[in-house]
Parts: sequence; C-alpha cells; structure tokens
Amino acid sequence: MKVVLGVSGGIAAYKACELLRLFTESGHQVRVVPTREALRFVGEPTWAALSGNPVATDVWDDVHEVPHVRIGQTADLVVVAPATADLLAKAAHGLAGDLLTNTLLTARCPVVFAPAMHTEMWQHPATRANVATLRERGSLVIDPAVGRLTGADTGPGRLPDPTEIFRICLRVLRGRSLDLAGQKVVVSAGGTREALDPVRFIGNRSSGLQGYALARTAAARGAEVTLIAANVALPDPAGATVVRVESTAELREAVLAASGHADVVVMAAAVADFRPAARHDAKIKKTDGEPEPIHLTKNPDILAELGERRRAAVPGTSPKVIVGFAAETHDVLANGQAKLARKGCDLLVVNEVGEHLAFGTPDNAATVLVAGGEPIEVPRGPKEDVADAVWDAVAARLS
Repeated sequence: MKVVLGVSGGIAAYKACELLRLFTESGHQVRVVPTREALRFVGEPTWAALSGNPVATDVWDDVHEVPHVRIGQTADLVVVAPATADLLAKAAHGLAGDLLTNTLLTARCPVVFAPAMHTEMWQHPATRANVATLRERGSLVIDPAVGRLTGADTGPGRLPDPTEIFRICLRVLRGRSLDLAGQKVVVSAGGTREALDPVRFIGNRSSGLQGYALARTAAARGAEVTLIAANVALPDPAGATVVRVESTAELREAVLAASGHADVVVMAAAVADFRPAARHDAKIKKTDGEPEPIHLTKNPDILAELGERRRAAVPGTSPKVIVGFAAETHDVLANGQAKLARKGCDLLVVNEVGEHLAFGTPDNAATVLVAGGEPIEVPRGPKEDVADAVWDAVAARLS
C-alpha cells in the first residue's frame, strides 16, 4: 500500500519517526511530505533515510513530475501526524500553499488526521469548527490524548501513541467505512477488583484486550469513544477518552454517567459478580489454624440496570443499542441465550473462556447473539476482527 505521511510543524513531529518506522517495517511504501515548519523539528535527511523516498515541501520541487497532484492521486492513505491547529485550518478551508496541503486537496483515498497542540488551541471554537468540517467531509480526525504537553502543561492535545495511530490506520486501510461517524459510544474493558483488605482483592483474569480492540475499531470507524478501563495496563487507544476505575461500584458510576449521552454502550468488562461483605482496614494476618471464611455479597448488575433504565425511560438514559458480553466455561450458547433474554440488551457477545482461551490472548472467537435475529458466528482471529463484527451488528441496528 502507498501511504503519504504528512508532518506539520509541532513539537510532536519527532514521534512521527516512529509512525514512519511502523509503516515501512510492515511493508508499506511511504512518502513523507513535511511542512517547512516541520523541518525545523526533524530534518529532511531523517525522513528520506527512514522512508527510502525523496522528501519535498514545495510544489516547485521536481515540477516535471507534478508532485502536487500525483502524490495525492496515487496514495492509498494519507495520514497527517502531528496535525497542528494551523494545518487543520488550512485543510478545512481548502488552502494549498505547500506540497502537503496540495496533496490533501488531490487525495481521493481515506485521510486521517492525528492532531497535537496545546489544550486551549484544541478547545478553541475555530479549531472545533474546522475539525467538524473535516469530519463532515469524510476525513477521520482522531481526538488527541490527554497528558503532558510542551513544558509543564497537561491536558487534551497530546499526540496519541504512534503505535495506536498505526493500528487505526491499518483498520482504515482494510476498507472500513466511517459508519459510526457522529455516534457516541461507551465501552467498558478489563476486570473489576473487589478489595478484601488494603493488600488483597477478588478479581479475574481479564486483560482488557477485547475492550480496547472495541474502542480502537470504533474510533477508526468515526465514533466518539469513551473507554472505561478497569485495572488495565495497556496504552490508551488513539481517539478514545479513557476513564480509569477499579471496583464494580466505580465502574457502575462511570458507565451510568457516560451512558446518559451515549448512542451505544458496550459492556465488555469482566465485572465481579460478588464482593466481600466486609473490607478489612488492615492486612489480614496469617494465624494458626484455618482462616476465617470470606463472606460475599452480590454486586450490582450494571448491564441489567442499563436495560431496565432504558425500558423505564429514566431521564439521562439514551443508548439506542446496548451490547453485553458473556464469558462462559460450559453450555456457552444456552447460557448466552438465557442471559440475552434476562439482561434486556440488544446484542450479547458470547465466548468460551478458560486456560489460554480469551483472557489475555491476542485472539478470540465468539458468537454474537441478536435479540430477534439470527446469531452471528465470528471465527477465531484477532480481537479486532471480533470487534468489527460487533460494530457491524451495532451499525445495522442503528441504521
């Protein structure tokens, strides 16, 4: 695949070197088109050496090859990382003062922008309007990450991790449409932990990989994603707002708060069904004889509560589609069908779990049960493929 990597003049330009390496090492042919300002951060020899292709910024370079037209016309993907506020404004208004903006005007392939700028610039009404314009035209504009910016500043505006940008670009290259554009989705991921004492907890084996794949693929399909992560040690997916929680009570609070303005809620987290009836304030010491029994009490059923709130038209509850997950060790489909009916969700993703199955593995197999419809079998493959199958079913219901 032919990829054009546009680089605009922000301090995060150095991170684009890693993105370039990921593309070239995976076999893509990459042409780097920096702005003049970008070359003040990373020089032309670096881009040329890493890409193996010539680098130009001006439409007057190699005029006989008509680069201001040809580069965009022949590309399979254009990704701009970092995309500064200035570059987004030029792209939104169709300006063509250099080779990169000319390339954006002539490209008829998917275009991905990965913005990076200070928080005030990202939140300015002018930038928000420019982003909305680009999205309306079919470009994928990834929301920036929240974190440390230039100097001591912290907030939204940080360039997402290059690996996560690369993963989104791969999904775009696979030809997925932006069928979730404009949709607000909430995804829960990971596994909740219920404290027994300040040291110990009751938990499960969930790594969060499937939930993160759901968040990543939703962002690649244009959705506005809120990811509620329970005890997950993974890089934040590009384009997702991440809320971190630990216990089931914290997860419930975060999900109910986020779902009030969501179109879709996907409960992929492995939620503890029980918690200790009492939490010890100090570490429980080992003593002679048998330990005291641990008494358990039920946790709230978040998925069932979402369904009940929707049926009762509780104010602030708006999901059009609710998706649940069921991890089963036996009678997988029978248990899944019963859970679908009991929970009141629209879709239920059922998968078998166990030793080397689902939890902590890069692959998964599942059956998507559809309320009032036929089950969808998803063969074993990368968890992103399972995620895409879920979003396909969600998009069908939304339409």
